[in-house]
Amino acid sequence: MTAPDATVFELRQYTLRPGRRDDLIALFDREFVESQEATGMWIVGQFRDLDRPDRFVWVRGFRDMASRADALTAFYSGPVWKEHGGAANATMIDSGNVLLLRPAGLGPGFPRAQQARPGLRDRPTPTRLTAAVHRVDPDSAGATAVQVRAALGDRLVACLVTEPAENTFPALPVRTGEHVLAWFAAGEIDAPERIAPELTQTLRLESTARSQLR
Repeated sequence: MTAPDATVFELRQYTLRPGRRDDLIALFDREFVESQEATGMWIVGQFRDLDRPDRFVWVRGFRDMASRADALTAFYSGPVWKEHGGAANATMIDSGNVLLLRPAGLGPGFPRAQQARPGLRDRPTPTRLTAAVHRVDPDSAGATAVQVRAALGDRLVACLVTEPAENTFPALPVRTGEHVLAWFAAGEIDAPERIAPELTQTLRLESTARSQLR
């Protein structure tokens, strides 16, 4: 299925029960990629957090906030989640660390993949990315985005800021009361705290076998 022209993204970080990350990744890559995209979402990428062995990180995109509500309703009331949602939830301690984001005005958010998503039997070499989250004032987010682009150049994959709209699917909470800028870059980035001020989190990520972002 062709990915939608997404203007809204979720950066989702799950804290898992000890030793259960590979179980969730296997289930996710097998059951939750095509089934979510069939409702109109775009599964941008799935990752292991290299510094936190019980953390699973993934990103999904939506055409807009209204279609986000429709897609999430369709998926979470549909047969795949009804069959496999209990097994997924059994691996998790917390799934509420979610940032609702939109492109920072420097492009379309995450670029469309130039290659097909790896299949279930494919075992591509994992790739590494760096992501970072900065606390920003909404009035200075544009200037910070320009600073990030200048610092990272061609290694920049995406630059996003908080989507201020009300959560259109309250059954899945998102973080509120904060304004952030988040960026993704290819490879490992030295001293990400020098890229922009108010760094609150750095993520060293490794793609799962079926991640389209790699």
